[in-house]
Amino acid sequence: MSEERSPAGGGLDAVRAVADRVRANIEKVIEGKPEVARTALVVLLAEGHLLIEDVPGVGKTMLSKALARSIDLTVRRIQFTPDLLPSDITGVSIFNQDTRQFEFRPGGIFANIVIGDEINRASPKTQSAMLECMEERQVTVDNQTFLLEQPFMVIATQNPLEMEGTYALPEAQRDRFLARVSMGYPVMAAEIAMLSARSVSSPIDDLEPVTDAAEIRKLIASVAGVHVSTAVQRYAVALATATRKSPELRLGASPRATLHLVRAAKASAALSDRDFVVPDDLHELAPAVLAHRLLPTVESAMAGRGPTEILGDLLATVPVPD
Repeated sequence: MSEERSPAGGGLDAVRAVADRVRANIEKVIEGKPEVARTALVVLLAEGHLLIEDVPGVGKTMLSKALARSIDLTVRRIQFTPDLLPSDITGVSIFNQDTRQFEFRPGGIFANIVIGDEINRASPKTQSAMLECMEERQVTVDNQTFLLEQPFMVIATQNPLEMEGTYALPEAQRDRFLARVSMGYPVMAAEIAMLSARSVSSPIDDLEPVTDAAEIRKLIASVAGVHVSTAVQRYAVALATATRKSPELRLGASPRATLHLVRAAKASAALSDRDFVVPDDLHELAPAVLAHRLLPTVESAMAGRGPTEILGDLLATVPVPD
């Protein structure tokens, strides 16, 4: 069953226009990766966090910086290293000898966009300092709670676990990332163009903002109003349930994952000039939104079956609503 809805209008008209400007800005720096740029915008408009996983040198940090520079808001970068402390992220209370009072010194998490570079090179204890920030958009230090400014988005990069000196992200933290994407190597034409463009300077140095935080907040509110029919909601739950029942997985998608999938689908629909979600939105986003949360069984891993392959088979078995 499906519900007839009119074409997108009103506030959604601005979503596509602003998104096109931001995407064009990103593509000045990251060429030949339009699908990655689009996913980053979907995550931003869905009020989520983005995990970029790939080998070194393919532009993970450059993508993060290009998105951040395209919007006129506060940006902080945290370089995750083995000696990074949780207080470096959240902040710390310091006693002021002059006022005889404790003063709070904000950590790197206090910004609209936080770039967590190589997040899996820090210890699990330090990584866990991000949990409250990412889920509740607040920081608690010494029984004091500080709200983070909106919009708030963490863009984290990480190298594959096989790389030396990396730690696995805790399951709870992976579940807080709305989507995971991989950059992949550029096509030959894009790599040749990169050599010419960056022979003197980096294109990101000349990147100017094309929107601001106030406009992004309005777009997020417009995306939140995108319609999701009961049939599409049931389809989202059916996809998550299929991962929980799969004998090839020892950890399936959480209810948070279902919520993130629907939020991402609403943002994707808005970018496609629709004020309603269709099942194809969920189907296309499921690999990016769900795969990084799934854990295969030992038998599946030994057979070379990863979460992406298992999820692909499940997507083919779950009935799609009309």
